[in-house]
Amino acid sequence: MTALLRGHWQLLVLVGLVFALWQTPVIVPLKLLVVFLHELSHAATTILTGGDVISLSVSAEQGGAVWSRGGSRFLILSAGYLGSLLIGVALLFVAVRTHADRAVMAGFGALMLLVAVLYVRESFALMFCVGTGVAMIAMARFLPRDVNDLVLRVIGLTSMIYVPYDIFSDTIARSGLQSDARMLAEEFGGATVMWGGIWLVISVVVIVVALRKGLGAASNIHWPAKT
Repeated sequence: MTALLRGHWQLLVLVGLVFALWQTPVIVPLKLLVVFLHELSHAATTILTGGDVISLSVSAEQGGAVWSRGGSRFLILSAGYLGSLLIGVALLFVAVRTHADRAVMAGFGALMLLVAVLYVRESFALMFCVGTGVAMIAMARFLPRDVNDLVLRVIGLTSMIYVPYDIFSDTIARSGLQSDARMLAEEFGGATVMWGGIWLVISVVVIVVALRKGLGAASNIHWPAKT
């Protein structure tokens, strides 16, 4: 336990801050970004399974939707929560284990701009995607690597926290909602709670395994560092 605290105290502090601020407006932009990652996962799976994405949206109420044609409905519906979780894990470990923070931040921003141009039609979603994309590219260009590293850690950790929470809230605690799990149950059988439970177990296992296998002995940022 002492080694864990010594080697990863910064990540533990970040997790604590995210939980402490969870119900405040401070975390809303991060929640919206995780919703974007959720919808992006649906859209990417649609394209990868041979379908077409018509539009993608994120709302101020922290909801989102993708309108599409074709593709594998089973994989598309399953991809939202689990895809955004894997993206969060990837962002965290890019920050912790590599020095590619600025390149990844710039690429993330460019991707948001590309999605905005190709698929976003509604005004709030367009402002959010363009504004966030431009901010990410500016961070990559003008801020030190360690700042980009910290921001990627926060995004990755928030996604990892938000996904199992959202799965439980949307598919188990409020199983009557029109969620991905409910649509999966309606189209392929089973119950909303069953699909939500499967996704919840998978998400927890992925988080535990990723943290145990990927963090290493230490993950703290040592300030200042070369940029």
